[in-house]
Amino acid sequence: MSAGDLSVIASKLCKTFHRDTGETVEALADVSLDVRKGALTALVGPDGAGKTTLLRLACGLIAPDSGSLQVIGFDIAAEPQHVQDRIGYMPQKFGLYEDLSVQENLDLYADLHGVTQSKRDETYPRLFEMTQLGRFKERPAGKLSGGMKQKLGLACTLVRAPELLLLDEPTVGVDPLSRRELWEIVFKLVKEDGLSVIVATSYLDEAERCEHAVLMHAGRILDQGAPADITKKADGCCFMVPTPKDMPARSLQARLFALPGIIDAVPEAGRVRIVRKADQKDTPLLVDDTELDAESVAPRFEDAFMMLFDAVAGDAERRTHISRPSDNHNSAETVVEVHDLVRKFGDFTAVDQVSFSVRKGEVYGLLGPNGAGKSTTFRMLCGLLPASGGTLMVAGSDLRRAGAKARERLGYVAQKFSLYGQLSVDENLEFFASAYGLRGKQRKDRIAALKNQFELDQFSRLPSGQLPGGFKQRLALAAALLHEPDILFLDEATSGADPLARRQFWGRITVLSEQGVTIIVTTHFMEEAEYCDRIIILDAGKNLAEGTPVEIRAHAGTRGEAAATMEEAFIAIVEQERNKQAEKAA
Repeated sequence: MSAGDLSVIASKLCKTFHRDTGETVEALADVSLDVRKGALTALVGPDGAGKTTLLRLACGLIAPDSGSLQVIGFDIAAEPQHVQDRIGYMPQKFGLYEDLSVQENLDLYADLHGVTQSKRDETYPRLFEMTQLGRFKERPAGKLSGGMKQKLGLACTLVRAPELLLLDEPTVGVDPLSRRELWEIVFKLVKEDGLSVIVATSYLDEAERCEHAVLMHAGRILDQGAPADITKKADGCCFMVPTPKDMPARSLQARLFALPGIIDAVPEAGRVRIVRKADQKDTPLLVDDTELDAESVAPRFEDAFMMLFDAVAGDAERRTHISRPSDNHNSAETVVEVHDLVRKFGDFTAVDQVSFSVRKGEVYGLLGPNGAGKSTTFRMLCGLLPASGGTLMVAGSDLRRAGAKARERLGYVAQKFSLYGQLSVDENLEFFASAYGLRGKQRKDRIAALKNQFELDQFSRLPSGQLPGGFKQRLALAAALLHEPDILFLDEATSGADPLARRQFWGRITVLSEQGVTIIVTTHFMEEAEYCDRIIILDAGKNLAEGTPVEIRAHAGTRGEAAATMEEAFIAIVEQERNKQAEKAA
């Protein structure tokens, strides 16, 4: 392929950053890649892989320490302005002006880029059609849902018709329905306009749909090529394992994931999908001295990614595998009971007569599109927001009357790292132990036990903001468990974590649930809903469906011979209800 066919040519790129502590972080190490014009290319990997650094280099926002980088025919180091005038870049936190309307945000970015009125008259109608924001022109950006904000950010990036579009994690924090809509726009731009697009993503299913994928970890490229070619590397190593009677799929997953020779294990439709090391794929699969059946299945892109990831990070990480789950299963005791829950904000009803219950030791998923009311429901369950109506019993207390008493028995892990980044691991744990009322020997013993359980001793004096991503997650969970809560709330707790860290995190949650801790979780990773005993799906403040993962999947039927994925089921349930409401309104 000639240089004229390429939009980006990178050769031996290196970039390091220096922290205030004097530590040097190698963000990119000897990175080389070619990106074809008119194609959709994915940079895939966890937080810290180097994806954002590579995009910022391509924009000319930072300079490489060594190596060369050509973007749309220009040397980015010598002519950054020529590149910036011809590309569109949508960072993770795109700069929308929340007090300005949708139309005013578009006009502002058009003004900044010198877009003429005639060009606007030509471009705006198509942008409004693609993003479906035409009927919201006068709405302030701050009042849009998360998915709509992302679509507006994309529209603002496209006002000058760039030759190359760079998207940095455009779907993080976006629900599956909005994710699909965003990708439909991107596919349309590539197919109809011949636009070159590079998208950084931690969603492996998104990378699988691109023409070219670049797999990154710790500043290095693990592999690159067509997703189908990468997927073939997992041929013959993927299996589906039935779950023994009376054992939740997540319990089997936790046991399997900790075994030598297992690269990956995830619950799926009541069973567990595993990836085995190639040299051990034919050995008997033993759990608790019992040999399990394993049915060979076709590989997926994610399976191949985990094999490549395991080759560079797996062995070190697996020395810290989870403790073995206990054999205590869910009791019949109800610890959360919600009847006709209502929350209004003025004339707007965010939660409309929602009812459900959660048993002790159960993992319960609260799912829904952006703006569905799930976050509002979640905040009411945590005692952070009062209900407007209905009954809300949590841990034996009526939250509408005795919220403080109930909150003493709750733990909470937020989506974003919410501890004090300047304080060390020990200082954070000491602070939160004091806040929970732990004193003397009880506090000392509890901190020591959690540091040991989550293997945080090695980082005792390190500022928590400098912890590796997976250990930040461990510290947040340890802090939430200091007072031994009966109920643990997880709000998008694995957002941004690498796949291995997510598996380990859920292994720890499995241990807690089997010890009798009740877990209530929100997530936009639909595969994580498979770890739940039951799920409720909300939209427009109403309960659309409730059931086990297998029951929820049944709503979407099958795709030929294959069962619907959890994401397909989620989208089908939401769209069916929205279509019903549209028919009633008509």
